[in-house]
Amino acid sequence: MWKPIVALIVLASVLVSVETHAQLASAMPKLAVKVIAAPNPKLNPIRLGMIDGLSGAFANAGEAVLRNLQWAVDNINARGGVHLPDGQHALLLSTFDNKQGVEDSLTAFKHLTDQHIPFVLQGNSSAVALALVDAINKHNERTPDNRVLLLNYSAVDSSLTNEKCSYWHFRFDANAAMRMHVLTDVIRDDKAIKKLYLIGQDYSFGRQVGKAARAMLSQKRPDIQIAGEDLHPIGKIKDFAPYAAKIKASGADAVVTGNWGNDLTLLIKASKDAGMNTKFYTFYANSLGAPAAMGDAGVGRVRAVAEWHANAGGKDSDAFYQQFRLRYPDPKNDFILLRVQVMMEMLVAAIEKAGSTEAAAVARALEGARYANSFYDASMRAADHQLIQPLYVFVMQKSVDAGLRFDTEGSGYGFKTERRFSSGLTALPSSCKMARPN
Repeated sequence: MWKPIVALIVLASVLVSVETHAQLASAMPKLAVKVIAAPNPKLNPIRLGMIDGLSGAFANAGEAVLRNLQWAVDNINARGGVHLPDGQHALLLSTFDNKQGVEDSLTAFKHLTDQHIPFVLQGNSSAVALALVDAINKHNERTPDNRVLLLNYSAVDSSLTNEKCSYWHFRFDANAAMRMHVLTDVIRDDKAIKKLYLIGQDYSFGRQVGKAARAMLSQKRPDIQIAGEDLHPIGKIKDFAPYAAKIKASGADAVVTGNWGNDLTLLIKASKDAGMNTKFYTFYANSLGAPAAMGDAGVGRVRAVAEWHANAGGKDSDAFYQQFRLRYPDPKNDFILLRVQVMMEMLVAAIEKAGSTEAAAVARALEGARYANSFYDASMRAADHQLIQPLYVFVMQKSVDAGLRFDTEGSGYGFKTERRFSSGLTALPSSCKMARPN
């Protein structure tokens, strides 16, 4: 019983406001001991449907998200659930394995809507997210009494909050352009980089990463030569040695990649085996498996970007991470996604503000919503439903040598902050022209 109670105390310290200009108090107030009412078991739970890959090449990525989601759901239920006019409702998470495919995702979406689940949670594929947005737009117009919202925790294709934005879609991760913007600011200031190689997965997101890198570097560092570029099939390459050989032969000082899952860890392993001393600027080198795969070869060379990391600093940030590790003590189950916790807290606050789980009402409450605690502050931009948040660029280090408090997956390697970018520096303009329901 003690683990949920400890986790509850930490999560109770989080302050969530759905008013854009709400006065924010400290995120870690002194807590008084009090009795917290449990959700009413006689009331229907508020259902959430996760559509993501829980089998196949990227199962580890889906499982990592699921752990984060379940932790958030359990903590919210432990403190009383969601407060609606008729009482306190529990959250209930259901999973739908899409095997990382678009067609399986659309089939899962049909099962989800047949069960009248109002909230779809998805992220580990921009191709899937784009297909779901299109399906949800059509479904919500056709079936107004069973409308749903898509809450996106990881699909970062910039078009989702630009030309293909939707009233029914909210993104809680920084989009690809935002991530590339801060990475290229760091590359701009590294005068040792003269030649750079681009490699990515051959789908909408991977192509977008390469395009954004070229465009931004042409403005920030026009002297850098693009030594080569490769796009490879997603989730199909088992041996990246030929790609590593091309990168090495190009003489590149640095690599930029948006690869994730096994496509990242296998690329890193191949570069290590090839004896490369190239810097890697990545979106996801802090993900499961990557630090251990890189080993000493990644120290001081491999960088990643995210909204937070375990060594971001501060006692409250440390406590947040440690509570997750209490719940999931096996080192292989490491990797906390702050944005998943933010997403769930903002959703609950919006449901309570709307007094309903009806999709349009919750969407209105989410627009302009703000989340803040003592180490993080973000707001949901109403114009395009993009969360505006700080971003960190961090570099891999050997934990004992760098004095890091936490390593990743018990590997002995962790990450150290190189630059922190405030929300004002990460926000980029949007071309979204959103159609809103009547």
